[in-house]
Amino acid sequence: MERVETGIGGLDEMLNGGIPKGHIVSVLGAFGTGKTCLATQFINHGLKRGEKALFITLEEEEESIIENALSFGFELRAYTENGSLAIYKLQPSDARNSIEKIKNELPKAIENSGVQRLVIDSISLLTMMFDNEGEKRETLFSLCQKIKNAGATAIFTAEAKPDNPNVSRDGIVEYVSDGVIVLYYLEDPQQGGEIKTFLKVLKMRRTAHSRKIKPYELGKNGITVLSKAEVI
Repeated sequence: MERVETGIGGLDEMLNGGIPKGHIVSVLGAFGTGKTCLATQFINHGLKRGEKALFITLEEEEESIIENALSFGFELRAYTENGSLAIYKLQPSDARNSIEKIKNELPKAIENSGVQRLVIDSISLLTMMFDNEGEKRETLFSLCQKIKNAGATAIFTAEAKPDNPNVSRDGIVEYVSDGVIVLYYLEDPQQGGEIKTFLKVLKMRRTAHSRKIKPYELGKNGITVLSKAEVI
């Protein structure tokens, strides 16, 4: 099985070498857990290997994404200038048109430009605009099929429910995805309420993967999963 390295220290080890090529993986987490950082790191690693990438954002402008990436040591501007990376801003307030634009234009864009890595940040902002659960599910399933048929490996970021980090706010995206990675934090009362962050691979179809919970660090070099550490 061909795999796509995430470039995230420790995570590729948990995935036995990386994400299976062509998979769609949802990264669930609360605000501040590093979902966008993980997605950017995934994109950056591919760009450094000479791949082409597409970053679809519903939260930030292109310049903000580039500046935030730079704070973690990821230099994206050169890739946008040479055409290896395209960053598209969609308006979540116009979810239906945004979804239709993605479904109709994305496969052709991937095929024509040779995009190998794709990020949608965040898928939650699209799904929250649909009131009907059936419409949400149908739209997400159709979107995923379009991406998979186009041949890209994708990461969706999604907000987790406040009371359950293992479930997305819409409760749907994890079912239409091939894989689910969960980021969450706990406050340690024995260390003055220090926040500690943890990662687990909840699901990854068609491949064996670590099911252990591992701590991770979010620092100047992005995310590093401490795969050798044991969580008691």
